[in-house]
Amino acid sequence: MKKILILTAVFLAGIIPLGMHAQMGEAYEMNINGVKVIVQPSGNDIVVIQTVIKGGVQNYTAARAGIEDLAMTALTECGTTKDNKNSFQDKLDKYSAQMDGSTGMDYASFTMNCIKSDFEAVWPLYTDALLSPKFDTKEFDRIKNDAVNSIRANESSPDNSIDKMARKTAFAGKPYATDPEGTVETVNKLTAADTKKYYQSVCTRSRMVIVEVADLPKADLEAKLKAMLAKVPAGTPFKQIRSTYKPAANTFKPAARENATNYIQGITGGPLPGTKDYNAFVLAMRIFSSKHFLEIRTNNGLSYAPGTWFAQGLTPYSNISVSTTDPDKYVAVARQLIDQIKKDGFTAEELKNIKTQYLSAVYYRQETNEAQAGSLAFNEVTFNNWKRANTIKDEMKVVTLADMNNAFRKYITNITWTYQGDTKKVTPQLFTQPETPKVPEEKKAF
Repeated sequence: MKKILILTAVFLAGIIPLGMHAQMGEAYEMNINGVKVIVQPSGNDIVVIQTVIKGGVQNYTAARAGIEDLAMTALTECGTTKDNKNSFQDKLDKYSAQMDGSTGMDYASFTMNCIKSDFEAVWPLYTDALLSPKFDTKEFDRIKNDAVNSIRANESSPDNSIDKMARKTAFAGKPYATDPEGTVETVNKLTAADTKKYYQSVCTRSRMVIVEVADLPKADLEAKLKAMLAKVPAGTPFKQIRSTYKPAANTFKPAARENATNYIQGITGGPLPGTKDYNAFVLAMRIFSSKHFLEIRTNNGLSYAPGTWFAQGLTPYSNISVSTTDPDKYVAVARQLIDQIKKDGFTAEELKNIKTQYLSAVYYRQETNEAQAGSLAFNEVTFNNWKRANTIKDEMKVVTLADMNNAFRKYITNITWTYQGDTKKVTPQLFTQPETPKVPEEKKAF
């Protein structure tokens, strides 16, 4: 079963709850055959191991979009050199173990989850799937058809459609314009042989990070990983590219679409991971999200589901979205709200409350071994610092009100707007003009 992680929602930055450290040992790292291995003792009987392959959409061209997603799905759905698909699944079911692959903008991962007492039996299945996938043609065609059907279903969703259009517009000609799941056209062209060759090209030690959240003897784990990694080619040196997005001017791109209402999404900048502005901006965007919801839905009745979020990754960016029958009034209200926040700033009380809310939400989401592994992997790939998963609480404590206000003013500037719906109901100049539009006096129906 595959999972696609596109990171277009507010990623909660990855924290391992402090309350767990009383029963967990101290995390550590090893270097095995040139691969960084991150180990977090869990204090329970669940074993989670996650192999990360860095690169994401930097690994392939737009014409091959979807190839990594199919490759990671094929690891468990197309059999191995030792087992066909059914035999492999039967063995997993015997131990109630789980394995799945996921793909995203910045990396892919292949994860196993089992009970500690079953680890010795499940580990060989994991290494076979990772190192000896069969890419059986019949099974590959099946998962490819499933992928195409999923893409078509997503295309019918207005929210999904406007999000794809927004990224393609903002990042035209750059990796982030590519959707990891691909398009019907690109996926239909992929073959089992091509996808296998691609997987072999990226499954190298130079791109790998391995994360383990479990209580396993260090010597035993090290021996198993050494044996596994000895079979993985070194590969060429690889360095992921980090980049910023800062539109030079407000722009607007409309597309006619027969929706029940009109969909708008704007993309603007965000600070690079690891910079001083980053944590402050994460908090600022969460307060902005609440203010945007209150102003757009509650105070003006312009939408049932307005949203803003910070897409955290190697190319971080901010999103503002809405579905509305009155796009002209929306952009006026939204831009006036941004102006007001830039002028007046956030308050000390808002900062205090958002720190508490943010950390509570992250702690709640990091209660499982698999979530902790995901947190460690995200921080290692995005920040080159897996330890941030354990230190973010202290980092957030030192964020000041001035930090947060300055970060919002610095990165929420020009906006790349996209629009899908009735093009006769929107005035593009209101989105592109430098000065903030006035709110129309006439109130239109919600």
